[in-house]
Amino acid sequence: MDTQAHLEELRRENHGLRAENEALRTQLAKIEQDLELANRKLQHVLKQLFGKKTEALDLRQLELLLGGVEVQPATPATPPVVPRSPRPVSGRCAARKPRIPENLPTEDIVIEPEEVRADPQAFQCIGEEITQELDVVPPKYFRRRFIRRKYVSKVDRDLAPIIAALPPRLIAGGYAGIGLLADIVVKKYEEHLPLYRQEQILRARYGIELSRKTMCDWMEQVAWWLKPIYQQVRDDLRAGGYLQIDETPVRYLQAEGGGSAKGFLWVYHRPGAGVLFEWHTGRGANCLDEMLEDFGGTMQTDGYGAYESFVKKRRAEIAAGAAKPPIVPAACWAHARRKFHEALAECPGQAGWVMRQIQQLYRIEAELRCRHAGPALREAVRSAQSGMILRRIEKALRLKVAAHRPTSQMGAAIGYALSLWAQLQVFLRDGRIEIDNNLVENAIRPTAVGKKNYLFFGHPEAGERSAILYTLLENCKREGISAYEYLHDVLRRRPSMPLDQIGQLTPANWAAARRTKAA
Repeated sequence: MDTQAHLEELRRENHGLRAENEALRTQLAKIEQDLELANRKLQHVLKQLFGKKTEALDLRQLELLLGGVEVQPATPATPPVVPRSPRPVSGRCAARKPRIPENLPTEDIVIEPEEVRADPQAFQCIGEEITQELDVVPPKYFRRRFIRRKYVSKVDRDLAPIIAALPPRLIAGGYAGIGLLADIVVKKYEEHLPLYRQEQILRARYGIELSRKTMCDWMEQVAWWLKPIYQQVRDDLRAGGYLQIDETPVRYLQAEGGGSAKGFLWVYHRPGAGVLFEWHTGRGANCLDEMLEDFGGTMQTDGYGAYESFVKKRRAEIAAGAAKPPIVPAACWAHARRKFHEALAECPGQAGWVMRQIQQLYRIEAELRCRHAGPALREAVRSAQSGMILRRIEKALRLKVAAHRPTSQMGAAIGYALSLWAQLQVFLRDGRIEIDNNLVENAIRPTAVGKKNYLFFGHPEAGERSAILYTLLENCKREGISAYEYLHDVLRRRPSMPLDQIGQLTPANWAAARRTKAA
């Protein structure tokens, strides 16, 4: 009897050990699964940073991820799993631009043979051979003196002496000329040369002692003069009814407590129009309040939650009786596509199929660009062709959503797309709307290259000054005009120009006036 009880006790212990062992196996399997998922994510990050890509990511966007490091395109060693997104084609190669522009000032140097120089009358010229080279004369700094002579009256010696007034000065009591100020701005915000490097170059090459502190003070005053033009650009953008929005981090030195903190340049862009940078020390939905206070229309963004919060807030304000225009949120297909590209290693079949469907959407967009289609034609073609593809994608995603863990890369891609599905279809109903947000991401690129060089803003208020200057220079680039020429003219005119004429000085209006004058 004792033996039987002992055997029963051993059976119970063995059963418990088996159950415990099974639980350990289940836990180990889950840990291995989580490790595999984490490894896939790590491999994706490493591939994004260092590997060769099969997705047609814009290299300028990758430079943003790398903090401004310029990236050269790599030739894939093996054919890509998924074809690249189509790019617009014109049917024939564009004519190659001349290496040396024809409109450059030309210096001709005629070289005669020694025999001709010895006896010119004995020879007749029958032609010439021209060899071109590109050269440069280094910048020339000079001193400008305003000489104002004083006079007294010969008729009435009791009258006070008279002297001519100085022309309006941008910086009262300062010694900076307009050309110097424009040059410093362009070098910092377009050529990404920090003030401390400009200080070193001026001292080493030209013997000019100009401290970065002085230049920083000048930038503050230049931004103050240009702020009304910046505000006019903002008003023009808000009136268009369609904005693409994104944000990029920039560190700044804190005024109190020392150390640095993370701020953000928010970027607003309307395709075919301008771009505007706005500085905030945070990234919350409240940062959108000032820029979008009177804005109504379509707001195209990525999936960041602050945008959704802002839209909900606007809807609540309207429901409460506030006289504010409604906002229609639109999403970005480039971000959705990126999620499925990340899932290729995990689910090559399903993720590859979705990417091929998205590629068809981009082919339609490329054809529309080649045809220079307007909003009405874009809306009609998208409704007839793109709508069918979207319905096919949606049906497939809803069938597969339960088959993937939400934490897996494929599950995350499906969840991301379905959570924004209504917003991903907005471009179908409005021909003004782009299929993705890539244009505003490209507008961020100059700041990424710049902050790689200067690392941070020296003060929270420096963020606002930088936003003003970045805005005007980026709009100059979009208008195809020289930022230096623009700033030189605008800063010269600004002190004596009434505020009600400021609209003439936005880069778009300045460029239009210049084209009209040239015609």
